Amino acid sequence: MIDYLKQPYTREQLVALLKAMGMGAGELLRRKGDLYAGLADAKPERSDAELLDLMVQHPVLVERPIVVTPRGTVLCRPKERLQEVL
Repeated sequence: MIDYLKQPYTREQLVALLKAMGMGAGELLRRKGDLYAGLADAKPERSDAELLDLMVQHPVLVERPIVVTPRGTVLCRPKERLQEVL
């Protein structure tokens, strides 16, 4: 388990996770919370590069949990998605 607030994702890690999940950065953007609401730049229609920069700068903008197993990588929202990689 990685504590993403103590050890934030690097841009390279986020790119690799997105590729493994077949997702764009906008799909990994956490839209809940005060930080998202207060950041004019944190909108899903931004480019992947812009959103990655924001997620690296503000790790709480990364939706979670992301689970990586030998069977695959999945964003476990909803939590039932965990079964896909177990």
